[in-house]
Amino acid sequence: MSNSRQYTFRTKNNQNHREELARIAVGVMIVRGLEPDFSAAVREQLAQINGAAVENNPLIRDLRDLPWCSIDNDDSLDLDQLTVLKKIDEREYCLLVAIADVDALIKIGSPIDEHAFINTRSVYTSARIFPMLPVKLSTNLSSLNPGQDRLAMICEMHFTNEGILKKTEIYRANVRNQAQLAYDAISDWLEGGGQFPAAAKAVSGLDIQLKIQDELAQKLRVLRHESGSLEFDIFQPRASFIDNEISEIKQQPHNRARQLIEEFMIATNGCTSRFLERAGIYSMRRVVRSPEKWLRIVKVALEYGYSLPNEPDAQALESFLAKQHQQDPVGFPDLSLLIVKLMGSGEYIVEKPSSQPIGHFGLAVSDYMHSTAPNRRYPDIITMRLIKSVLAGEDPPYSVQELKSMALHCTLQEDASKKVERQLRKSEAALLLRSRIGQYFSGIVSGVNEKGTWIRIFDPPVEGRLIGEFDDYPVGHLIRVKLTSTHVERGFIDFAAVPENQN
Repeated sequence: MSNSRQYTFRTKNNQNHREELARIAVGVMIVRGLEPDFSAAVREQLAQINGAAVENNPLIRDLRDLPWCSIDNDDSLDLDQLTVLKKIDEREYCLLVAIADVDALIKIGSPIDEHAFINTRSVYTSARIFPMLPVKLSTNLSSLNPGQDRLAMICEMHFTNEGILKKTEIYRANVRNQAQLAYDAISDWLEGGGQFPAAAKAVSGLDIQLKIQDELAQKLRVLRHESGSLEFDIFQPRASFIDNEISEIKQQPHNRARQLIEEFMIATNGCTSRFLERAGIYSMRRVVRSPEKWLRIVKVALEYGYSLPNEPDAQALESFLAKQHQQDPVGFPDLSLLIVKLMGSGEYIVEKPSSQPIGHFGLAVSDYMHSTAPNRRYPDIITMRLIKSVLAGEDPPYSVQELKSMALHCTLQEDASKKVERQLRKSEAALLLRSRIGQYFSGIVSGVNEKGTWIRIFDPPVEGRLIGEFDDYPVGHLIRVKLTSTHVERGFIDFAAVPENQN
């Protein structure tokens, strides 16, 4: 964080962990140019919204009786998408993805819309969530909640038995979520180690439905990886609380249910981008360009004894990552993070229809945009408005210049919000370890740069800087360290190396 040493917050002795972290989060939000709270104008508009959107339009289909379900985090209340799949025969799948029609309640230029545009996405920290939209909407009236009728945008996709996309259609419909499910429980069940959740049991045939969805998702996953989609294992721990005190920090697993939703959302985002291209209008894409620092990636691979070509090659990079994941699963998260940094962050751009798409290097797809999370991301609302204008036979709601200005703003604000989340993860770790100064931990060298040498300890899975006298350790070196200090406000954690003869 470039200016993390330039601000100070005062700690109140009577604050619990959640209050302390929430207060820090508000301060960092403000420093980063984000708005942590809703204005009076937003609250006034919100008071006038008394129910979910309802439209009497003969083009809106009634799909409420389908066995729709949502799969998200255990504590997620802002439900953006539902899925349902039909196996037409042994040769074809028909996948339907429903996306919450947030635009039906939030119109362009309204106070709620303007607040959402300022932040451009919800900011998630363990102690407090800063929703892009007021919770009355994002977790209720515009959320695809179970047992509730909701307007949605439908992306219907037909795949061959091998997972090849044959045809697509986009239209509006009324839907009803039949079961709200969670990643971990569904993943445990899919992999044979857990019970089928009660919410899923209540829907007849949903067990077969979910197994077919998993079957298709895994086929799509294989095809993407054959095309060079990169498999990362990013170090992203999550804090848990008991009675407002941090109880533990654990790494979030990228399990089979997360893979299912990831594959379906990538497919949907590809379909929405091609739909707008065929309509002949400009659209906002999410792109990750071919890495400018590719030769640095080549050098990293050589350090692991692997030779990459001198020109960006996603398939070659994926082969290298797969090999390292198999050979060194402990050190793979640190290699993943290094490669992600060298690839560069994604950005929003405006693409002209029929132009050569830049694509998403990491996902190995040429047509990609954000369209599946309108309760949480503003670019998805923009995409939905563009799609709805095409379906209605109307002019686009934004000019090309407006789209370009919004794309730049969304890129900058998304970067800012992610920095807030990273800063708070560091503060969570410092807070958890605050009472353990002087204790010893086992870890691994996770990074070496001009700012220092960084250590990731295994239990709890947190990262800090190595201080004092120590050898020039390479990334991946296993090490024993002593915790010397923490600074919760700034998220600093300092370790000292333990001489190997004292391990």
